[in-house]
Amino acid sequence: MFSRPTSNSMASPKKKLQGLVAATITPMTENGEINFSVIGQYVDYLVKEQGVKNIFVNGTTGEGLSLSVSERRRVAEEWVTKGKDKLDQVVIHVGALSLKESQELAQHAAEIGADGIAVIAPFFLKPWTKDVLINFLKEVAAAAPALPFYYYHIPALTGVKIRAEELLDGIQDKIPTFQGLKFSDTDLLDFGQCVDQHRQQQFAFLFGVDEQLLSALVMGATGAVGSTYNYLGKKTSQMLEAFERKDFSLALNYQVNVFFPSHGLFSFPIKDSFSSLSPAFLPYLPSLKLPSASFFTFLLFLSFPCLKPKLSPLSVFPTCLIRTGPIWIWLFSSS
Repeated sequence: MFSRPTSNSMASPKKKLQGLVAATITPMTENGEINFSVIGQYVDYLVKEQGVKNIFVNGTTGEGLSLSVSERRRVAEEWVTKGKDKLDQVVIHVGALSLKESQELAQHAAEIGADGIAVIAPFFLKPWTKDVLINFLKEVAAAAPALPFYYYHIPALTGVKIRAEELLDGIQDKIPTFQGLKFSDTDLLDFGQCVDQHRQQQFAFLFGVDEQLLSALVMGATGAVGSTYNYLGKKTSQMLEAFERKDFSLALNYQVNVFFPSHGLFSFPIKDSFSSLSPAFLPYLPSLKLPSASFFTFLLFLSFPCLKPKLSPLSVFPTCLIRTGPIWIWLFSSS
């Protein structure tokens, strides 16, 4: 079915996963079915409009754990197929509560030619020690021995409080295919210790809290995985370039102005932003259309004049939306 062959050799990525990685949404129809027809257009948008050529599929943003195994398989297949010769790396999240399901998804990712797999800690009957967690991860990684393996550290959602730095200690002895970490936590001390104590292994240290990316760069992040890179890829790349030039004032300006405070009036629920591409579905609440998008666009432009509102080529930002619960507003992409 797919023309990207795999081998049984040990994981050997064509190049290190670094830079920006977009955590993709899973587009849905109004009936709650996956809208495969827009994924090709989505790929082109990321590459041509945002300059992002690495993606993380079926993760938190992609609501992978809300999908059935068969749906996750089909989503992964579509991204690999549509991304062929356009994307650099397609990493598939294969984490699940069931070890067998994770193994099935990992094996499937290898069969279709994905470039890597990632796994979160199981979060219902939680692993209570480092060794228990590593044993689970080891069994999943073994199902795809030719693929680079990444641990997805997101304790706020899993409730698994095992520090990432502790987990990394000796991990390649147990999981030879281990290549790096997606660190989605605000504990910069833990992240910094991961980088400092494991430089020799040349792991990919991918930071997953978009609002703190600049701080993570200071701590040694080699890349970032996040939902905002779906629509702020260009701006974030400019921040990375400013940081590399040691223009820290400009880099800080990008960080402050591009990523709104996550606990203030504005924050960014990716599914609302891409409402034309995909509506929200349970367990999320539906969004309510505001009577006028222009008022909120005006507020945005007043507060953050460095942003120039514009509509996406995909027309995924047709109106300003507000979601019940915390006041979440998602506006426009910037050029």
